[in-house]
Amino acid sequence: MIKLIIDDIPVEVPEGTTVLEAAQSVDIPIPHFCWHPALGKAGACRVCAVKMLDGPIKGVQMSCMLPAQDGMVVSTTDDEAVAMRRSVIEWLMINHPHDCPVCDEGGECQLQDYTIAGGHGIRRYDGKKRTHVNQYLGEYIEHEMNRCIQCYRCARFYQEYAGGTDFGVMGRAATIYFGRQEEGSLESPFSGNLVDICPTGVFTDKTARFRARYWDYDMAPSICPHCSLGCNTVPMARYRELLKTTARRNDQVNGWFICDKGRFANAVVNAPDRPRQALVDGRPVTLDEALDALATRIDDFLELHGPQALAIVGSPRMDLAGNIMAARLAELLAAGTLCYFDDPDRAQLTGAAVALLTEDDSASLEDVRQADLIALVGCDLLADAPMMALAVRQAWRNGAKVYVIAPHPDLLPEGEGTNHTLAPGERVAEGRVRGPLPFPFEHFAAISDIPLAEAKRPVVICGATTEGVEAVQSVPRTAKLAFILDGPNAFGCAELTRQHNGVALSTALADGRIRGIISFEADLPCDLPPGIAVLAAADWRPTRLTARAGVFLPTTAWVEQEGIYINNEGRAQRFNKVMNPGLPIKGLTPELHPPRTHGKAAPGGDVAPAERLIATLMQRLGEAEVEEPLSGHWEGLRGLDAQGDGKKLQTTTPSPLGPRGSS
Repeated sequence: MIKLIIDDIPVEVPEGTTVLEAAQSVDIPIPHFCWHPALGKAGACRVCAVKMLDGPIKGVQMSCMLPAQDGMVVSTTDDEAVAMRRSVIEWLMINHPHDCPVCDEGGECQLQDYTIAGGHGIRRYDGKKRTHVNQYLGEYIEHEMNRCIQCYRCARFYQEYAGGTDFGVMGRAATIYFGRQEEGSLESPFSGNLVDICPTGVFTDKTARFRARYWDYDMAPSICPHCSLGCNTVPMARYRELLKTTARRNDQVNGWFICDKGRFANAVVNAPDRPRQALVDGRPVTLDEALDALATRIDDFLELHGPQALAIVGSPRMDLAGNIMAARLAELLAAGTLCYFDDPDRAQLTGAAVALLTEDDSASLEDVRQADLIALVGCDLLADAPMMALAVRQAWRNGAKVYVIAPHPDLLPEGEGTNHTLAPGERVAEGRVRGPLPFPFEHFAAISDIPLAEAKRPVVICGATTEGVEAVQSVPRTAKLAFILDGPNAFGCAELTRQHNGVALSTALADGRIRGIISFEADLPCDLPPGIAVLAAADWRPTRLTARAGVFLPTTAWVEQEGIYINNEGRAQRFNKVMNPGLPIKGLTPELHPPRTHGKAAPGGDVAPAERLIATLMQRLGEAEVEEPLSGHWEGLRGLDAQGDGKKLQTTTPSPLGPRGSS
């Protein structure tokens, strides 16, 4: 450990830590623009100056570039260092347009913060400012090059960290330009991170342009629901409208970044045609009236057909508490079937994948980033889990070997041999080489050909497919596993399926016993037979079931409630409520505008989380006391902190294929 003194405070840090990082470890702020924890040092902005008073190095130094050494005595408040930082800020502001009042970065701008903190407020330069022409970078990102301070963060992230090739730095001296050779949409699936990583307003979220200031937003820690990785996010809303989503740091999961799928998928939450009204046989009613009608219809159905004819259906996109309560409802009604998956193969493979994971060998995204060998089996990362592809790239940048298992020769480019090394960016998926993965890899026909046993930190990444589940049986116990599942809570649904002997809905329907269904946020691709009655469907998205349900119950989206998702590695993470439910003010047409009287609910706000709807329904069906969802097996998740790293679950499911490493 290195011992030094910063502003009269003794500091002890590991070898290799920079002076800037050492200061941050004891909450001493040093201004910085180019340095970023995920990107490292660049020494481009020169605003992190400190004065070395004693030790092996003396004088004014750039703290982001200087490794901490024993005996250093550092001052961040020395007059010479302060004057240096103030001068740098003044240089940066010479060509800046000073457009804070109309800049969407206002309130979350590092340049704004450091300019004010440094005391720069008088403009001495009276020459002509340098100006640039902005580019069209697609429908998601607004470009304002005149605000650039040449910190190089954007180019370093886009090219080095994310592997993009269509954006970079051009020009020289005062004409440096960050953009594309030609206007057009940015091609990287991680391009939205330019918004977060830029310390000024060069790149801003076009989807929320001119809608609100940072202090206007309703915000809360949340979890991305768009794949199974469970990336940490901060959704930002105003007036019941989800305006934008930013990344939230979690070093064990997504690190500092998120993919564009998670960042720009807000439209479905705000959609004016999103179902927000309870219905009984297509007739608008209150939520309480719909629950009363459903309770009556359930009693009638059970008397006519018996409980064995009823199926209760949950969903991998519904939060854990809602799925637990679906199982409780099935127990109360003695329902013949509890389903969390529609397709029997999907149900069996997801359960088998979860059964192969333990607390020790389940790979987090950080494990992937630190791996020295990675094998990809039966998965399309950019389509199903983009942040996993970004994690693999970081491992490759650190020297890891990456292999893709594709058993059929026609998966390779025409005329190439079995061990062909694909060009950087080529990927194998759906029978053809397509797309660009952000790392080069080598192809092998079988996982047994890969030297997993020789690696110190191997990771095998699989889809929840027959190919993936069977391939990992021969993987040595030293290798960690990562499965790509379908939905943010597929892991939890697999556990609930095991605990309650659930079956796939298609299997239950094939038996011919099922006559009625109650569905909760379920996406069912199969067409139900005409004789199957959909007694009720609860959802916040329009689906096939909501259209034919006798009773429809509108539920809250994930940003309108609290809940827990269990990601692909078995990490349970809580998300908090971001905004109140209801039709966004922007969507209030004259006929939907509320009356000129005070009310407790906004238009379209008569909705509730699926968990609460089920609990209320159980009370109407005679349950005297409804047990809290997070009890029994799930007791350990009560009180889970939304700001923490989450909690990894220990699965007890025996694998149907036997233990790993067995034949």
